[in-house]
Amino acid sequence: MSQQLGGQPILILKEGSTRTRGRDAQGMNITAAKAVASAVRTTLGPKGMDKMLVDTIGDVVITNDGVTILKEMDIEHPAAKMMVEVAKTQDDEVGDGTTSAVVIAGELLKKAEDLLEQDVHPTVIAAGYRMAAEKAQAILREIAIDVKPNDMAILKKIAETAMTGKGAEASKDKLCDLVVKAVTMVKEDDGSVDTDNIKVEKKVGGSIEDSEIIEGVIIDKERVHPAMPKKVTNAKILLLNAAVEFKKTEVDAEINITSPDQLQAFLDEEERMIRTIVEKIEKSGANVLFCQKGIDDIAQHYLSKANILATRRVKKSDMEKLARATGASLVSSIDAISKSELGHAGLVEERKVSGEEMVFVEKCKNPKSVSIIVRGGTEHVVDELERAIHDALRVVGVVVEDKKCVAGGGAPETELSLRLREYGASVGGRQQLAIEAFASALEIIPRTLAENAGLDPIDMLVEIRAAHEKGKKTVGLDVFEGKAVDMQKAGVVEPLRVKTQAIASAAEAAVMILRIDDVIASSKSAAPEGMPPGGPGGMGGMGGMGGMGDY
Repeated sequence: MSQQLGGQPILILKEGSTRTRGRDAQGMNITAAKAVASAVRTTLGPKGMDKMLVDTIGDVVITNDGVTILKEMDIEHPAAKMMVEVAKTQDDEVGDGTTSAVVIAGELLKKAEDLLEQDVHPTVIAAGYRMAAEKAQAILREIAIDVKPNDMAILKKIAETAMTGKGAEASKDKLCDLVVKAVTMVKEDDGSVDTDNIKVEKKVGGSIEDSEIIEGVIIDKERVHPAMPKKVTNAKILLLNAAVEFKKTEVDAEINITSPDQLQAFLDEEERMIRTIVEKIEKSGANVLFCQKGIDDIAQHYLSKANILATRRVKKSDMEKLARATGASLVSSIDAISKSELGHAGLVEERKVSGEEMVFVEKCKNPKSVSIIVRGGTEHVVDELERAIHDALRVVGVVVEDKKCVAGGGAPETELSLRLREYGASVGGRQQLAIEAFASALEIIPRTLAENAGLDPIDMLVEIRAAHEKGKKTVGLDVFEGKAVDMQKAGVVEPLRVKTQAIASAAEAAVMILRIDDVIASSKSAAPEGMPPGGPGGMGGMGGMGGMGDY
């Protein structure tokens, strides 16, 4: 970029920088964003296909989950990265509907491109899109269906909708039961659900049917000493965040030992200190010890003599889950150990799961933290199952919190499309064009569902639209029957928040990309000579520091 001034070019940007302006910049950004949307579009719906992603070291991920696909893809273009953010936000907020959000954002941009061709100004489109998104939220809330948090049948249907198409069909009844049970167990008294309190452990081996729920916590560790009991009933559990070993001096100290009996006295004293610690644990009445830090060899010996089952180096997150499940407090100093700090469980047992020892803490009275073991024939199956269960847990949790759901199968999108067209007509002016574009963009969902199921998208759309015009708000596409069906009756339901979040974040991303009319990309600076390609100390080169990176 340079300006002529009296025949003298003035350079403003560094050499090698590229600048794209106006229509070209918008075109490039929209194309990049559309490319991302089309990458995940084929995975939408129960009949969507899966993607196989192979990374640089040859690890394979096979998945149907939009956000997983986008995270694994190495995306360079800045506008495309914004689409990945849409999926991540959707995943963080609701846990499902990531593909829908990205597909809607891509379609909004595609429709905006047609309007730009007709010389509608980007700010007009942006304003129209914002109005449409707000109106859409209001319409969605209006057509939402109330759900009672203890209505197991609906919660099961919601879990089923989230899992369908993610490789879990074979035994989805069993898995949905586990999911709904887990969520209802960890529900707080005020109705909120934190799905972090549900631990999903995956183990390869066995079949999907072998998956089970543990009313308590599973710790992927074994007991520290073979002489310890394998099974403790009526367990009194101590959670310790301190090392069971002798204290080393805080400052550098030098101990001069001149005779062998002094050395023996020193070692005896060390042993006595450890024995005192173990006696303290024993005195409190604890018969199970979970330690976040180390337990040394002498301590292990004394603990097994005292018949205490102990594990060491337990993860902090697992300690917190144990505390929630058993009602124990986390004790961070040996001196603070007392009977009142202990938690209770009906059974603590070490069992072998597919050849690996794990400690099961179960039969807790009112566990606010539970675990699900996911089993499957191969690693890829188990990984994908875990993702499906994660989505289902989040979605059921969201419905329990919000107490609202909507029909699935493209029904809410078709209804929105219809109502937004009416709204656009009432607004009039140039914004009407943008609102109508927004309305037709939403139809991409039922359309894609039909395409992925090998049905004729136009026939299906016409059929669904006709039903909605007659006031049947919950009619959507049944991809198995290949016709328009009342989705609420068919039991295909999704949380209201999945839809409101998807439309809100898709509209925001589309508006943001639309408003960019100038892309200035700095050149990647070359590494100084004699330096390894990673830049100083392997900082990953200096290229990433120059603004937006190259295309």
